[in-house]
This record gives sequence, structure tokens and C-alpha cells, in this order.
Amino acid sequence: MNAVIIAVAVMLLLSLLRVHVVIALLVGAIIGGFVGGFSVTETMTIFTEGLGGSATVALSYALLGGFAIAISKTGLPRVVVDFAIKIVGKEGESRKKSLSKVLLLLVILIISSFSQNVIPIHIAFIPILIPPLVQVFNELKLDRRAVATAITFGLKAPYILIPAGFGLIFHEIIQINMAESGLEIQMVDIPKALLLPTLGMVLGLLIALFVTYRKNRTYKNGTVNEEVAVTEEPISRRAVMIALLAIIGALVVQYETKSMILSALFGLVILLLSGKMNVKSADEYLTDGMRMMAFIGFVMITASGFAAVIRETGHVALLVEQSAELIGNNKGIAALLMLLVGLFITMGIGSSFSTIPIIATLFVPLSLAIGFSPLATIALIGTAGALGDAGSPASDSTLGPTAGLNVDGQHHHIWDTCVPTFIHFNLPLILFGWIAAMVL
Repeated sequence: MNAVIIAVAVMLLLSLLRVHVVIALLVGAIIGGFVGGFSVTETMTIFTEGLGGSATVALSYALLGGFAIAISKTGLPRVVVDFAIKIVGKEGESRKKSLSKVLLLLVILIISSFSQNVIPIHIAFIPILIPPLVQVFNELKLDRRAVATAITFGLKAPYILIPAGFGLIFHEIIQINMAESGLEIQMVDIPKALLLPTLGMVLGLLIALFVTYRKNRTYKNGTVNEEVAVTEEPISRRAVMIALLAIIGALVVQYETKSMILSALFGLVILLLSGKMNVKSADEYLTDGMRMMAFIGFVMITASGFAAVIRETGHVALLVEQSAELIGNNKGIAALLMLLVGLFITMGIGSSFSTIPIIATLFVPLSLAIGFSPLATIALIGTAGALGDAGSPASDSTLGPTAGLNVDGQHHHIWDTCVPTFIHFNLPLILFGWIAAMVL
């Protein structure tokens, strides 16, 4: 038995049974460690040592949550919500409501996509933009699963295809690791190889928005958590301008320093110095923000421990080797198995960026031996790395949307974010990634 498959399967099964994802990750790690030959004590030692891997990210999201709460008190989200409500229309204006849904989803999709390449802030926009819009989604009876798929698409597809921002980092990881494994490639070839897989994601998004989740879905009103509710105080133009200045300043700091911690801290300092927020309220906002983002932080910290156990078993390389034994010289089976291996690894680790170095070492010589072209090899490695990021309970591409959409407790992380994104993105990625490997 392979420890990677067993650990990931247990984690996913427990998650689907609505066991909290932190517990699912912990139990999956223990069982995976046991299958890998470790005692429970050894497994927990490895798990504990691996917890620090996401500590920086957890602190970043905690501070970001505090910044988001502070922004929500300035009245800026209220301005956004009021504008959105104006385009909703009256109860009988079904056509206007439909157009409003499309417009909102389009805006969210654009902002999500820009967060990867144009202004690389990743999920930093979610706690500021999404919670205030939840009541608008309710008014429109918009299925939040559609919103989750739109956000996750924007968090994934741009970095897979476009070599800018996080996309440049992703492409550099592919190029460097393939070169170290014996295959020199040009950066310009990566978008060419990953175009077809990205088109698969586009198809999945269209199916999700216009087929699967196009019908109305009713949610209860008036249950949004107090700390993220839109302020009902009179809107001050000065406060709104300060909020915009704080957001722009935070974006500039993050762009220059690549640090979400400094970015959120800088935004909070601007609000503090402006007089809109005092020291006491800053303490309250930070506490409320940590509460809002605690779910993401704890899951990502636990996922780091889970990933550490998986790596230490040595069964990741064994999984690839076992797959290679089944392949022979059949390119079709080879491509499918490599993609499935990437899916299992990323579903457990929760990071496409971390998966590439693991699989490139073994995928490159295997692809060359079977006879795949350099472009086909790029498509296989890039797609295999991207697979699983959508749909993984431990990925920030799913944790981010859930944190924003579940502010009133009506959006389930597994069934409303992970399952929809898995179905609509991972399945097309497998199909179109396989096609790309066969035709390039």
C-alpha cells in the first residue's frame, strides 16, 4: 500500500463525511505515517516539526483579517454594497436580476484574476470584498457555489497560463526544476504547452456558471457575523478616501516587499494615523479579524504537518516509480497516470508550487524515456502540478473563497467550495492536459 494514496484518501473521505478538515488532515497524517512505517510517536514528531511551514502564511492572514475588519468600519464596503443593490432591481425584474448576477460574477472573476498577475495579492482581496457582498448575493438568490468557482478560477488559471506575478514564479519553478532534471526549456514555451489545460478550466467555469449553478438558491438573511457586517453608520467621504488610501498603500507595500504581513500592518498604520481608528479599536479589529481568518490559518498550519509526514515516508517517489512500472511504452496510459499522481500529491499538500519540485525529478526522465516532446512534458508537469489545488481542502484557493462566503455560516467548505471546484476544474484539467500531452 502506498502511504500517499492512503493518507490523501482518508483525509478526503473524512472531509466528505463533514468531519472538520483539521481533524481529517490529522487522522490522514497518522494513518499515512503508519502505512509508511512510522510509529504514532514518530509520525506526530514529524507532523509537529512540519507545522511551522505555514506559520508565516497564518500570521499574514490573521493581520489581513484585522485590516479587512478595519476597512469594513470605514464605510467603503457599504458604498460598494449600495452600488450593487442599485443594479439588483425589483423583485419582478427577473431579467435585471439575471444581468446583475452576471455582472457581479464578472467583476469578482476579474478581480480574482488580477490578484494573480496584475496586482499579485492572491487571496488578500477576499475578506475585504466578499463578506459585504453576501447580503447582495442573498438578494439576488445567487448560488454561492458559482461565486466560489469564479474566485477559484481567478486564483488558479492566470498563474498557470500567464508568466507575470505569481504566474512568473510558477513558470520559473517549472523551468528550473525541469532543467535540474535534465531537460532545458525556454520560458516562452510554457504558455504554449499550458494553453490547452487552461482552456479546459475555462470550459469548466462556463459549465459551472451557466449550467450547474445557474438556478436560484435561497439563503437566510440577517445572519452575517457582526464583526464583518457592513457598518450602518453615516458614510463619511473622508473615511472612504482614507480606506482607499490604506488599500492602495497596502497593495504597494505587498508588491514591493512580497510580504502580506508588512502589507496588512502598513494598511492598519494608515488607518490608525488617520484618526479613523484608535488603539483600542485597532485591538478589537485585529481580534475580530483573527477570528474570521482563523479557519484558514489552522488548516494551512495543519496541512504543513500533513505534507511533512507524506514527504518523510518516501512514498511520493515510490508512487511515481510504481506508476512507471505500469506504463510500459503506452503514451496514453503514461500521461493519465502522471496526471493522477500529480492530483493525489497536490490534494494532500494543497500547493501547486510545492508539487512541481517533487514530481519534476521523476517525470522528466520518464517522459524522455517514453518519447514525449519537450512541450508535452511541460504540459504534463504543469498540469500535474496544478491538479488538486482546486478541490483540495487544504489549499488557499479553496480556503479563501470559503472564508469570504461563510461569514453567515451558510457555505460549507467541502460541499460548497471543494467539491464544486474539484468537479469543474480538476476533471477538465485531466482531460485537456492528457490531450495536450498527446498532440504536442
